[in-house]
Amino acid sequence: MDKSKSFFVAGVMTGILVACILGSFIIKPRESNGAGGDKIVLKLGHGLDEKHPVHQGMLFMKERLEELTNGKATIDIYSGGVLGGEVDCLEQVQKGELAMTKVSTAAIEAFIPEMKVFSVPYTFRDADHFWNTMHSAVGRKILELGEPLNFKGLCYYDSGDRNFYSTKKPIRTVEDVKNMKVRVMNSRTAMDMIKAMGGSPCPITWGELYTALAQGTVDAAENNPPSFITSRHDEVCKYFTLDGHQRIPDMLIVSTKVWDNLPEDVCKALQTAADESEIFQRKLWKKKTDECLKTAVKNGVELIKPDIESFRKACAPILEQDDYADVRDLFAEIQEVK
Repeated sequence: MDKSKSFFVAGVMTGILVACILGSFIIKPRESNGAGGDKIVLKLGHGLDEKHPVHQGMLFMKERLEELTNGKATIDIYSGGVLGGEVDCLEQVQKGELAMTKVSTAAIEAFIPEMKVFSVPYTFRDADHFWNTMHSAVGRKILELGEPLNFKGLCYYDSGDRNFYSTKKPIRTVEDVKNMKVRVMNSRTAMDMIKAMGGSPCPITWGELYTALAQGTVDAAENNPPSFITSRHDEVCKYFTLDGHQRIPDMLIVSTKVWDNLPEDVCKALQTAADESEIFQRKLWKKKTDECLKTAVKNGVELIKPDIESFRKACAPILEQDDYADVRDLFAEIQEVK
């Protein structure tokens, strides 16, 4: 066989393989469930590693779905971004090519602008207010916002709160942020937040941040405690300020094109399994967070409980900007939740 024919055959085979893989992402009869029918297999893709509390929560959901359906349905979970990044998986879910995915609500803002409310600083007073909101009528409404786009939200997963940490001086009030160079995500809202506090936002990539902190390119950064420890930023930052300026959860999403074709009993079981997995995952996240804060203290980091009200007041004008008009009503509803 000459080279041109070899390349042609290889291309055809690759195309068939890709088509087969994509075709298996939705629902696939795989084996008898013992009751005369085929097992329903839902494909779920996400970008986290298998040790992450969210992945562990989804494994719990898989087990519970199998138990609740007596083996009639299961979930095949693909971690580590093997099916693509967050936006890639969202697009596959939207088309019905992938049954489920986990996505940060920050990543879904491009599809559903109202999700930006999670990124607005100090939307939530504390963790209790956050979870009371997620389990209220407002939280359920947010889960349903994507249904016109074929996204059905099943539950939220905890990704903690974002806090400041610094190298040279502690951050106790908003005045301490003034003139500081603070690394933030490449996010309009995050940059608006630092500007409102009088600092200079620096959207440096995560992989370059350790060096930037060590060399003084930036004075501070912000993230949750597990990320602070796993990135070894506690080696160069000895002040960690527990201000909780953002609580951006993960959301578990199923394609409505898949959901609408599932048997009613499987839909009910899947929702129950998702709800139970949220509770399970939250416990894992809290344990991980507590462990990381203890590690930080052990490594000489000072944990600071700041004057949060000063931060909240400084950031209040952000909502008055035209770019946040689409989340003002939702923000107001959240403030009414006790």
